[in-house]
Amino acid sequence: MLDSKIIKILNRPLNLMAGILKKFRVNKDALTLTGFALGVLAMILIIFKAYIPALVLIAMNRIFDGLDGALARITKISDAGGFLDITLDFIFYSGIVFAFALAEPEANSIFACLLIFSFVGTGSSFLAFSVMAEKNKIKSIKYPNKSLYYLGGLTEGTETIFIFILFCIYPDFFPWLAIIFSVLCWLTIVSRVYVGYTILTRSASPGQNYE
Repeated sequence: MLDSKIIKILNRPLNLMAGILKKFRVNKDALTLTGFALGVLAMILIIFKAYIPALVLIAMNRIFDGLDGALARITKISDAGGFLDITLDFIFYSGIVFAFALAEPEANSIFACLLIFSFVGTGSSFLAFSVMAEKNKIKSIKYPNKSLYYLGGLTEGTETIFIFILFCIYPDFFPWLAIIFSVLCWLTIVSRVYVGYTILTRSASPGQNYE
């Protein structure tokens, strides 16, 4: 829901930083892998209940995620890079939740399972429509520079990171926060299935654009 607004705010500083990285010939896929490594370290810290240091690494992971995309746009966007980025993002998202389950198994496990179950729904609805959109040459006006068609919803990347921040600041409230975010995820799933199905059944001509 907030991704398009956040992207507009962050585009300028990310592009400036990407321009500097380009001069030093930094590889965009190396940025993706470095960001993912920071995410894995955040997972480890969460398991050992070092929540605030983990929060710092989660923020760094997101900075690297923004930088690799910005660098790709001013150099060359590749399918391989887009594939690597989206795959590692989904592993990162579920991995953070899994880490909270391991940190407090008795208190968090069931609620972590619920949230990961919800992530499967948001992720599959996102990716399945992206495949069909590419097949039918449907482009997104709102996110024209994304490697995949970006079908939005209540719980996009910004909202997910916000809930991760709350998890780290208020770890004792993880069960309740996980329940609330799971409900929002399922509202997103329902809306994506409805919107995606509607778009794909309109018999639109190839190349038609949608918000």
